[in-house]
Amino acid sequence: MNKFFSIVIASTLATASFGAFAASHGGAMKDDKKMEECKKMDESKADDKMKMECKKMMEKK
Repeated sequence: MNKFFSIVIASTLATASFGAFAASHGGAMKDDKKMEECKKMDESKADDKMKMECKKMMEKK
């Protein structure tokens, strides 16, 4: 019974750490997608908010 609880606790910690790792790396894909949208953006049709976000992203990189 003691081994069973050890296995349950170890698997819970492994799952939690994997979830945290996945969550911390999930934001990078959104930035890449947004960067692609900025490159395709038509300056004459884009609103001011989109232009400012794209400008900030370009300055970061």
